[in-house]
Amino acid sequence: MCGIIGIVSKDGFSVKNTLLKSLKRLEYRGYDSSGYVTGDGELSKRTGEIDPLIASINESTTTKVAISHSRWATHGGVTKTNAHPHFNTDKTIFAVHNGILENFQELKTTLTKKGYKFISETDTEVIPHYFDDQLKQGNDMHQAIKNFMSDVRGTFAILLIKKDDNQIYAIKRDSPLVLGLAENKFILASDIYAFSDETNKAIFFEDNEYALISEDKYEFFNVNGKPITKKIMEFEWTREDETMEHYPHYMIKEIKEQPSSSLRLINSFETIQNNKLNKLADLMKNTKRIVFLACGTSYHASLIGSILLSDLGIYTRSIIASEADSFVKYDEKTLCIAISQSGETMDVVSQLKKAKKAGAKIASLVNVPFSTIQRLSDVSIEILAGQEVCVAATKTFTNQVIVMLELAKRLGYKIDLKQIPKKIQQTIAINEDKVKEMSIKLSKKRDIFVLGKGMSYPMAREIALKLKEIDYIHAEGMMAGELKHGTIALIDKDVPVISLIPNGNEEMISATQEVKARGAWIIKISNVEGKGDLIVPKCDEAEFAIYSGIVGHLMSYHIGVILKREIDKPRNLAKSVTVK
Repeated sequence: MCGIIGIVSKDGFSVKNTLLKSLKRLEYRGYDSSGYVTGDGELSKRTGEIDPLIASINESTTTKVAISHSRWATHGGVTKTNAHPHFNTDKTIFAVHNGILENFQELKTTLTKKGYKFISETDTEVIPHYFDDQLKQGNDMHQAIKNFMSDVRGTFAILLIKKDDNQIYAIKRDSPLVLGLAENKFILASDIYAFSDETNKAIFFEDNEYALISEDKYEFFNVNGKPITKKIMEFEWTREDETMEHYPHYMIKEIKEQPSSSLRLINSFETIQNNKLNKLADLMKNTKRIVFLACGTSYHASLIGSILLSDLGIYTRSIIASEADSFVKYDEKTLCIAISQSGETMDVVSQLKKAKKAGAKIASLVNVPFSTIQRLSDVSIEILAGQEVCVAATKTFTNQVIVMLELAKRLGYKIDLKQIPKKIQQTIAINEDKVKEMSIKLSKKRDIFVLGKGMSYPMAREIALKLKEIDYIHAEGMMAGELKHGTIALIDKDVPVISLIPNGNEEMISATQEVKARGAWIIKISNVEGKGDLIVPKCDEAEFAIYSGIVGHLMSYHIGVILKREIDKPRNLAKSVTVK
């Protein structure tokens, strides 16, 4: 959560067109409030989205150093006072922070006893007061940072500036932080997307490292304050047109980019990713225990992969990462496969570190190159979906499932992936108008249920999730076979039930008839012509997961349009979940 940006340039830069343009690119990480401060102490903060902050700034406002922040609230409500940057009493030290300081209350108590006054409800406000206290004790910034890392429990990516100092101090533990090496400037950010239009050269912070960034150089140090040499990485980033073009929302744009994004991925299987896929397939064949770790939509993709592999006789488990401690013990015979769009999902990262310590092999499917999860991995497959701006995952989910299909294919599953992009295009073309029409009635419903079985059960959950997060409608994805064990009691007259019926599955047809007999409004999604209300191209059950998912995503989108929801930025959500 939260996006942080810091820039240092000897030539100076525009606050509006450089600093906040970069921050805007991180808005998907949090958009409760935002703010910035320049090296001479000019401070501005606002609640709500970043655009009003940008609009308030004069084009001519320039500086040589600045830090900025977009917030997703964890400690304290959404107020201007709680927005970052935070500062010490005389406004000479400023900080922005992504993460959670677990012992901030005891630090706050200690500082309060020393006379420090706190005006916000946040944990972050502790930081500038802490450093003010350290400097007053006679410590320099290096010693103060070492003391901070020793005294503080929790996760943090922190940028600090001192007024009129023209330097940024950057500190990292568990929360992502990267330095971009652009022409005539250094850019610190939560991820590479913030500066991918300016440079493809980056240095990634590892845990318990800090850096001093000045106008003409950067210096990195370990937790003991010893200088360290860092490797400059050159990344490739699949760039879609970042504007919405003629689309009203990024979500529909990204749904309709899927024919091209899926084709790009499939083409990579025989070229740049062939060796990595072979390595992962070999690991899967020769490992005693395979565990998928994921959250949210990525978890649904992992469920499809788990079912595919189980059908091939390869036993796997899909586990929601935040609950993994209760279900799995890692050892050297374990292969953990992490699935994450951002590559920074904190619950997944935490589990991978435990697994790695226990000797497990680590593999991953990620969209963002050089992300934390990719760097922890022995082998990593990039899903090559390009930047996904909408908080709700659409094209990245589809590409995650396609990677699962390719891995299954290399392990013996029979499928022709090259037809998928064309069939995605057909799915959208055939169904969008019908979905729009249905969405009018669906938008008036309080509850929607989605039935699935086998590989369609993860899709039932995925469609229900989109209805919840985009439309704020109560929706449940249910196993068709479990209806009669209790959930059928929820079915009432005219309650919408979306039934996923691949290849005329008889058990799905039977379950659909059961809810229809209770008066439900049935919407059947099928790949058999004439057997559904919404028809996708002919395909096997695994492919059906992709096409039915696209229909469900279209449905959640068009319902959201009717209900006037904040489709690209749903309330209370952020795309990259970097706190527990």
